[in-house]
Amino acid sequence: MGEPRTTVGARRERAEGAPIRPGSILWDTASDPRSLLPGTAAGIMQLMLPGLGAGVTDHSNFFDDPFDRIDRSLPYIWGSIFTEDADEGAERGRQIRDFHPRIKGTDHHGERYHALDPDVFWWAHATFTWEFLRARELYFARPLTRAERERLYAESVTWYRRYGVSERPVPPTLRDFRIRFDEICRTELEITPAAAWVLDPAANPAARGGRSRLPGPLAALEPLVDHLGAELLRVMVYGAMPDVVRRRFGFPWTHADRMAFAGVCAWLRSLDPVMGLGALSGLWPEGTPHGHPGDTATIEVAGPSWRQRSLADHPAA
Repeated sequence: MGEPRTTVGARRERAEGAPIRPGSILWDTASDPRSLLPGTAAGIMQLMLPGLGAGVTDHSNFFDDPFDRIDRSLPYIWGSIFTEDADEGAERGRQIRDFHPRIKGTDHHGERYHALDPDVFWWAHATFTWEFLRARELYFARPLTRAERERLYAESVTWYRRYGVSERPVPPTLRDFRIRFDEICRTELEITPAAAWVLDPAANPAARGGRSRLPGPLAALEPLVDHLGAELLRVMVYGAMPDVVRRRFGFPWTHADRMAFAGVCAWLRSLDPVMGLGALSGLWPEGTPHGHPGDTATIEVAGPSWRQRSLADHPAA
Protein backbone atom coordinates (compact mmCIF):
# COMPACT_ATOMS: atom_id res chain seq x y z
CA MET A 1 0.00 0.00 0.00
CA GLY A 2 1.19 3.52 -0.75
CA GLU A 3 1.92 6.17 1.84
CA PRO A 4 -1.11 8.18 2.99
CA ARG A 5 -1.30 11.74 1.68
CA THR A 6 -1.67 13.25 5.12
CA THR A 7 -0.86 12.37 8.71
CA VAL A 8 -2.05 13.77 12.02
CA GLY A 9 -0.73 17.29 12.37
CA ALA A 10 0.56 17.38 8.79
CA ARG A 11 -0.38 20.14 6.43
CA ARG A 12 -3.23 19.19 4.11
CA GLU A 13 -2.36 18.61 0.48
CA ARG A 14 -3.30 21.54 -1.75
CA ALA A 15 -5.41 20.89 -4.81
CA GLU A 16 -3.64 21.26 -8.11
CA GLY A 17 -5.23 23.66 -10.56
CA ALA A 18 -5.06 23.80 -14.35
CA PRO A 19 -5.36 26.71 -16.80
CA ILE A 20 -8.78 27.83 -18.03
CA ARG A 21 -8.51 28.88 -21.67
CA PRO A 22 -9.98 28.12 -25.10
CA GLY A 23 -9.77 24.39 -25.69
CA SER A 24 -9.68 23.53 -21.97
CA ILE A 25 -12.33 21.03 -20.87
CA LEU A 26 -14.08 23.48 -18.55
CA TRP A 27 -14.20 26.14 -21.27
CA ASP A 28 -15.61 23.74 -23.87
CA THR A 29 -18.11 22.19 -21.47
CA ALA A 30 -19.41 25.55 -20.27
CA SER A 31 -19.75 26.62 -23.93
CA ASP A 32 -22.33 23.89 -24.54
CA PRO A 33 -25.87 24.74 -23.36
CA ARG A 34 -26.33 21.11 -22.30
CA SER A 35 -24.03 22.00 -19.39
CA LEU A 36 -27.01 23.91 -17.96
CA LEU A 37 -29.36 20.93 -17.87
CA PRO A 38 -28.30 19.47 -14.49
CA GLY A 39 -28.45 23.01 -13.12
CA THR A 40 -31.88 22.72 -11.52
CA ALA A 41 -30.75 19.64 -9.58
CA ALA A 42 -27.56 21.51 -8.61
CA GLY A 43 -29.60 24.51 -7.50
CA ILE A 44 -31.85 22.37 -5.32
CA MET A 45 -28.80 20.78 -3.69
CA GLN A 46 -27.48 24.26 -2.99
CA LEU A 47 -30.72 25.15 -1.23
CA MET A 48 -30.55 21.91 0.78
CA LEU A 49 -27.45 23.12 2.64
CA PRO A 50 -28.99 25.04 5.58
CA GLY A 51 -26.67 28.04 5.52
CA LEU A 52 -26.95 28.51 1.79
CA GLY A 53 -30.69 27.91 1.67
CA ALA A 54 -31.23 30.45 4.45
CA GLY A 55 -29.13 33.03 2.63
CA VAL A 56 -31.23 32.69 -0.51
CA THR A 57 -34.44 32.82 1.54
CA ASP A 58 -33.43 35.90 3.53
CA HIS A 59 -31.59 37.96 0.94
CA SER A 60 -33.28 37.49 -2.46
CA ASN A 61 -36.66 37.60 -4.18
CA PHE A 62 -36.44 33.84 -4.60
CA PHE A 63 -40.03 33.04 -3.58
CA ASP A 64 -41.44 35.67 -5.93
CA ASP A 65 -39.43 34.52 -8.96
CA PRO A 66 -37.14 31.51 -8.48
CA PHE A 67 -35.79 31.85 -12.02
CA ASP A 68 -34.69 35.43 -11.42
CA ARG A 69 -31.83 34.23 -9.21
CA ILE A 70 -30.62 32.00 -12.05
CA ASP A 71 -31.04 34.68 -14.71
CA ARG A 72 -29.10 37.22 -12.62
CA SER A 73 -26.39 34.87 -11.36
CA LEU A 74 -25.38 32.87 -14.42
CA PRO A 75 -24.00 35.80 -16.45
CA TYR A 76 -21.62 36.60 -13.58
CA ILE A 77 -20.69 32.99 -12.84
CA TRP A 78 -20.08 32.05 -16.48
CA GLY A 79 -18.34 35.40 -16.87
CA SER A 80 -15.70 34.26 -14.38
CA ILE A 81 -14.87 31.36 -16.74
CA PHE A 82 -14.80 33.16 -20.08
CA THR A 83 -12.11 35.77 -19.61
CA GLU A 84 -9.19 37.00 -21.66
CA ASP A 85 -6.65 35.96 -19.02
CA ALA A 86 -6.23 34.88 -15.40
CA ASP A 87 -6.08 38.48 -14.14
CA GLU A 88 -9.48 39.27 -15.63
CA GLY A 89 -10.76 35.96 -14.23
CA ALA A 90 -9.62 36.93 -10.73
CA GLU A 91 -11.20 40.37 -11.10
CA ARG A 92 -14.55 38.88 -12.09
CA GLY A 93 -14.33 36.24 -9.38
CA ARG A 94 -13.70 38.86 -6.71
CA GLN A 95 -16.68 40.82 -8.01
CA ILE A 96 -18.88 37.78 -7.34
CA ARG A 97 -17.33 37.31 -3.89
CA ASP A 98 -17.95 40.96 -3.05
CA PHE A 99 -21.70 40.56 -3.60
CA HIS A 100 -21.81 38.34 -0.49
CA PRO A 101 -20.38 40.05 2.66
CA ARG A 102 -23.80 41.21 3.88
CA ILE A 103 -25.53 37.88 3.25
CA LYS A 104 -25.67 36.53 6.79
CA GLY A 105 -28.18 35.72 9.48
CA THR A 106 -29.69 32.75 11.31
CA ASP A 107 -30.99 29.61 9.61
CA HIS A 108 -34.15 27.65 10.54
CA HIS A 109 -32.17 25.72 13.18
CA GLY A 110 -31.16 28.94 14.89
CA GLU A 111 -27.57 28.54 13.67
CA ARG A 112 -25.71 31.57 12.37
CA TYR A 113 -24.64 31.54 8.72
CA HIS A 114 -22.57 33.73 6.43
CA ALA A 115 -22.36 33.42 2.66
CA LEU A 116 -18.57 33.82 2.81
CA ASP A 117 -18.15 30.94 5.23
CA PRO A 118 -15.72 28.85 3.14
CA ASP A 119 -17.80 25.67 3.57
CA VAL A 120 -20.96 27.41 2.36
CA PHE A 121 -19.28 29.26 -0.49
CA TRP A 122 -17.41 26.16 -1.64
CA TRP A 123 -20.58 24.04 -1.65
CA ALA A 124 -22.18 26.40 -4.16
CA HIS A 125 -19.10 26.05 -6.36
CA ALA A 126 -18.97 22.28 -5.79
CA THR A 127 -22.46 21.89 -7.21
CA PHE A 128 -21.33 23.64 -10.42
CA THR A 129 -18.33 21.31 -10.63
CA TRP A 130 -20.70 18.38 -10.14
CA GLU A 131 -23.05 19.88 -12.76
CA PHE A 132 -20.36 19.92 -15.45
CA LEU A 133 -19.13 16.42 -14.64
CA ARG A 134 -22.73 15.16 -14.64
CA ALA A 135 -23.59 16.88 -17.92
CA ARG A 136 -20.57 15.31 -19.62
CA GLU A 137 -21.58 11.92 -18.25
CA LEU A 138 -25.24 12.09 -19.29
CA TYR A 139 -25.71 14.39 -22.27
CA PHE A 140 -22.52 14.34 -24.37
CA ALA A 141 -21.93 11.59 -26.94
CA ARG A 142 -18.29 11.00 -26.00
CA PRO A 143 -17.66 10.35 -22.30
CA LEU A 144 -14.60 11.92 -20.75
CA THR A 145 -11.68 9.68 -20.01
CA ARG A 146 -10.47 9.39 -16.43
CA ALA A 147 -7.59 11.77 -17.19
CA GLU A 148 -10.01 14.28 -18.74
CA ARG A 149 -12.31 14.14 -15.72
CA GLU A 150 -9.36 14.83 -13.46
CA ARG A 151 -8.32 17.68 -15.74
CA LEU A 152 -11.82 19.15 -15.59
CA TYR A 153 -11.69 19.00 -11.80
CA ALA A 154 -8.28 20.72 -11.76
CA GLU A 155 -9.67 23.48 -13.98
CA SER A 156 -12.62 23.88 -11.61
CA VAL A 157 -10.11 24.38 -8.77
CA THR A 158 -8.56 27.26 -10.71
CA TRP A 159 -12.06 28.61 -11.28
CA TYR A 160 -12.76 28.53 -7.53
CA ARG A 161 -9.49 30.30 -6.76
CA ARG A 162 -10.64 33.25 -8.84
CA TYR A 163 -13.14 34.09 -6.08
CA GLY A 164 -10.40 34.75 -3.55
CA VAL A 165 -12.16 32.75 -0.81
CA SER A 166 -10.37 30.35 1.56
CA GLU A 167 -9.36 27.05 -0.07
CA ARG A 168 -9.69 25.14 3.18
CA PRO A 169 -12.70 23.05 2.03
CA VAL A 170 -11.32 22.30 -1.47
CA PRO A 171 -10.59 18.56 -1.88
CA PRO A 172 -7.12 17.95 -3.34
CA THR A 173 -8.18 15.45 -6.04
CA LEU A 174 -11.25 14.44 -8.00
CA ARG A 175 -11.50 11.26 -5.94
CA ASP A 176 -11.47 13.31 -2.75
CA PHE A 177 -14.05 15.65 -4.26
CA ARG A 178 -16.40 12.76 -4.99
CA ILE A 179 -15.97 11.39 -1.46
CA ARG A 180 -16.63 14.78 0.14
CA PHE A 181 -19.58 15.54 -2.16
CA ASP A 182 -21.16 12.19 -1.30
CA GLU A 183 -20.54 12.79 2.40
CA ILE A 184 -22.33 16.15 2.31
CA CYS A 185 -25.24 14.59 0.40
CA ARG A 186 -25.50 11.83 3.01
CA THR A 187 -25.06 13.83 6.20
CA GLU A 188 -25.47 17.59 5.74
CA LEU A 189 -28.20 18.21 3.17
CA GLU A 190 -31.79 18.47 4.32
CA ILE A 191 -35.16 19.66 3.14
CA THR A 192 -34.75 23.29 4.12
CA PRO A 193 -37.72 25.66 3.82
CA ALA A 194 -36.36 26.94 0.50
CA ALA A 195 -35.87 23.42 -0.89
CA ALA A 196 -39.30 22.32 0.33
CA TRP A 197 -40.91 25.24 -1.52
CA VAL A 198 -39.04 24.50 -4.75
CA LEU A 199 -40.09 20.85 -4.67
CA ASP A 200 -43.78 21.55 -3.97
CA PRO A 201 -45.80 22.10 -7.17
CA ALA A 202 -48.71 23.41 -5.12
CA ALA A 203 -46.60 26.26 -3.72
CA ASN A 204 -44.10 26.90 -6.53
CA PRO A 205 -45.47 27.50 -10.03
CA ALA A 206 -42.01 26.84 -11.52
CA ALA A 207 -42.18 23.25 -10.26
CA ARG A 208 -45.21 22.76 -12.50
CA GLY A 209 -43.18 23.62 -15.59
CA GLY A 210 -44.96 26.89 -16.34
CA ARG A 211 -48.14 27.63 -18.31
CA SER A 212 -48.22 26.85 -22.02
CA ARG A 213 -49.92 29.23 -24.43
CA LEU A 214 -51.07 27.63 -27.67
CA PRO A 215 -52.75 29.52 -30.50
CA GLY A 216 -56.38 29.29 -31.59
CA PRO A 217 -58.08 25.90 -31.40
CA LEU A 218 -54.88 24.31 -30.03
CA ALA A 219 -55.53 26.14 -26.75
CA ALA A 220 -57.67 23.16 -25.70
CA LEU A 221 -54.46 21.11 -25.53
CA GLU A 222 -52.74 23.46 -23.06
CA PRO A 223 -53.51 21.32 -19.95
CA LEU A 224 -51.99 18.23 -21.62
CA VAL A 225 -48.91 20.14 -22.75
CA ASP A 226 -48.52 21.61 -19.26
CA HIS A 227 -48.74 18.14 -17.71
CA LEU A 228 -46.16 16.70 -20.11
CA GLY A 229 -43.86 19.66 -19.51
CA ALA A 230 -44.11 19.26 -15.74
CA GLU A 231 -43.40 15.52 -16.03
CA LEU A 232 -40.38 16.16 -18.26
CA LEU A 233 -39.06 18.73 -15.80
CA ARG A 234 -39.49 16.30 -12.90
CA VAL A 235 -37.77 13.45 -14.75
CA MET A 236 -34.89 15.70 -15.83
CA VAL A 237 -34.34 17.07 -12.30
CA TYR A 238 -34.64 13.80 -10.40
CA GLY A 239 -32.78 11.85 -13.07
CA ALA A 240 -29.74 14.10 -12.86
CA MET A 241 -29.62 14.04 -9.06
CA PRO A 242 -27.22 11.71 -7.27
CA ASP A 243 -28.85 8.41 -6.32
CA VAL A 244 -28.06 9.04 -2.67
CA VAL A 245 -30.10 12.28 -2.68
CA ARG A 246 -33.09 10.67 -4.39
CA ARG A 247 -33.09 7.71 -2.00
CA ARG A 248 -32.37 9.66 1.18
CA PHE A 249 -35.24 12.11 0.68
CA GLY A 250 -37.68 9.71 -0.97
CA PHE A 251 -38.03 11.57 -4.26
CA PRO A 252 -40.39 9.61 -6.54
CA TRP A 253 -38.40 7.66 -9.12
CA THR A 254 -39.99 4.69 -10.89
CA HIS A 255 -38.78 2.24 -13.51
CA ALA A 256 -40.83 4.21 -16.07
CA ASP A 257 -39.03 7.39 -14.95
CA ARG A 258 -35.66 5.72 -15.48
CA MET A 259 -36.66 4.64 -18.98
CA ALA A 260 -37.95 8.11 -19.84
CA PHE A 261 -34.78 9.73 -18.54
CA ALA A 262 -32.60 7.31 -20.51
CA GLY A 263 -34.53 8.27 -23.65
CA VAL A 264 -34.06 12.01 -23.01
CA CYS A 265 -30.33 11.48 -22.40
CA ALA A 266 -30.00 9.48 -25.63
CA TRP A 267 -31.75 12.24 -27.59
CA LEU A 268 -29.49 14.90 -26.10
CA ARG A 269 -26.39 12.85 -26.94
CA SER A 270 -27.66 12.55 -30.51
CA LEU A 271 -27.50 16.34 -30.84
CA ASP A 272 -23.68 16.37 -30.83
CA PRO A 273 -23.43 16.93 -34.62
CA VAL A 274 -25.64 20.03 -34.51
CA MET A 275 -24.41 21.68 -31.32
CA GLY A 276 -21.87 23.61 -33.38
CA LEU A 277 -24.79 25.08 -35.33
CA GLY A 278 -26.31 26.64 -32.24
CA ALA A 279 -28.73 23.90 -31.14
CA LEU A 280 -30.35 24.64 -27.76
CA SER A 281 -28.79 28.12 -27.66
CA GLY A 282 -32.13 29.41 -26.37
CA LEU A 283 -31.31 27.89 -22.98
CA TRP A 284 -28.76 30.61 -22.18
CA PRO A 285 -30.11 33.38 -19.91
CA GLU A 286 -29.63 36.86 -21.33
CA GLY A 287 -26.16 38.27 -20.80
CA THR A 288 -24.44 34.91 -20.27
CA PRO A 289 -21.03 34.73 -21.98
CA HIS A 290 -20.02 31.45 -23.61
CA GLY A 291 -17.94 30.12 -26.44
CA HIS A 292 -19.47 30.61 -29.87
CA PRO A 293 -20.97 27.37 -31.28
CA GLY A 294 -18.43 25.83 -33.63
CA ASP A 295 -15.66 28.18 -32.47
CA THR A 296 -15.49 28.17 -28.70
CA ALA A 297 -12.38 30.38 -28.69
CA THR A 298 -14.68 33.26 -29.68
CA ILE A 299 -16.75 34.54 -26.77
CA GLU A 300 -20.30 35.70 -27.39
CA VAL A 301 -22.99 36.99 -25.05
CA ALA A 302 -26.46 35.46 -25.08
CA GLY A 303 -29.61 37.36 -25.86
CA PRO A 304 -32.87 36.59 -24.05
CA SER A 305 -33.49 32.90 -23.42
CA TRP A 306 -36.59 31.06 -24.66
CA ARG A 307 -38.18 31.52 -21.25
CA GLN A 308 -37.32 35.21 -21.09
CA ARG A 309 -38.71 35.80 -24.59
CA SER A 310 -41.90 33.96 -23.67
CA LEU A 311 -42.34 36.15 -20.58
CA ALA A 312 -41.78 39.28 -22.68
CA ASP A 313 -44.35 38.14 -25.26
CA HIS A 314 -46.89 37.04 -22.63
CA PRO A 315 -46.45 39.20 -19.51
CA ALA A 316 -48.33 38.12 -16.43
CA ALA A 317 -51.69 39.73 -16.04
